[in-house]
Amino acid sequence: MNDESTSPEFQGAQQRKYLRAPMIILNIIQAGGSKSFFGYGKNISRGGLFIGTVNPREPGARFQLEIPLPAPILKILQCQCEVVWNRQFSKKSTLEPGMGLKFVDLNDSDADLIDRWVCHHQD
Repeated sequence: MNDESTSPEFQGAQQRKYLRAPMIILNIIQAGGSKSFFGYGKNISRGGLFIGTVNPREPGARFQLEIPLPAPILKILQCQCEVVWNRQFSKKSTLEPGMGLKFVDLNDSDADLIDRWVCHHQD
C-alpha cells in the first residue's frame, strides 16, 4: 500500500508549511555581544530561514542571530538558531550553497511579526 504521507512531495510540503519571503542581511551576535556580517537570508518564515553562504556551518551548530525586519515592521529580532542542513559549494550544482536554520527560542509575538512581514512582501 502506498501511503501518500511518506512521499517526498508530502514531506517537503510539511517542511514548508509557513509562508516565505527573501531577507536582505543577517548578523550574528558573537561572544561578548559584538556583531559581524553573517550572510544573506534568501527566505524566512516563522520557523526558520535559509542563509546563502559559501561557508555554511555544520548541522547541529547553534548561535544567536540578529534579524532586522525591514519596513513595514522595522524591528530587530534576536533569537537562537540551529543549523538543520547545509549545502556545500559545488561547481557541478546549480543550487546555491548555504544552510537551513530553525529558530530555537523565537517567541510567538516575534514569529507573528515575521508572518506579517512575509505576507506584506508576497507577490
